[in-house]
Amino acid sequence: MKITITGRKCSPRDSFKEHAEKKLAKIERFFGSDAEAKVTVTVEKSSQSVEITVKNNGMIFRAQERAENMNEALDKCVDTLIRQIRKNKTRIEKKLRAASFDVFADEADVAEEVDFELVRKKTVNLKPQSVDEAILQMNLVDHNFYVFIEESIGEVCVVYKRNDGGYGLITPEIE
Repeated sequence: MKITITGRKCSPRDSFKEHAEKKLAKIERFFGSDAEAKVTVTVEKSSQSVEITVKNNGMIFRAQERAENMNEALDKCVDTLIRQIRKNKTRIEKKLRAASFDVFADEADVAEEVDFELVRKKTVNLKPQSVDEAILQMNLVDHNFYVFIEESIGEVCVVYKRNDGGYGLITPEIE
């Protein structure tokens, strides 16, 4: 597994990097050596947060946790990722068609989801607009996200409110 460790407002020590590699080895057994993991550490005033994003065969797994120190946050993050993988193992098996998920055979401590329940379907009218206009529209309708056509690229995009109070933009990338 290719691991990239990045620090925001900090520089992670070698001991943290070694700890991260050791912990991510637990996740590597699910995906093999082709997976890519990106670990981002952020130091804030009262806590530290760790975000892990794992990409493999078009599947993306992400977890973010906060704690008083980096190692605790990393441990929580890895546990969250493993829980996500176990919970959705049948869907993941179908998607990845990998025999490496046999490690689940003796683990029955996490309830497996059978199907997603779609409770509402909605149609939206898309019109070309700028990102600023889309954010304004999202705030006017008091939603957490807004789908629109970005006028400069002509593609369907999504703006969303982030937990830190900022905004995010999702743009398509075809693999």
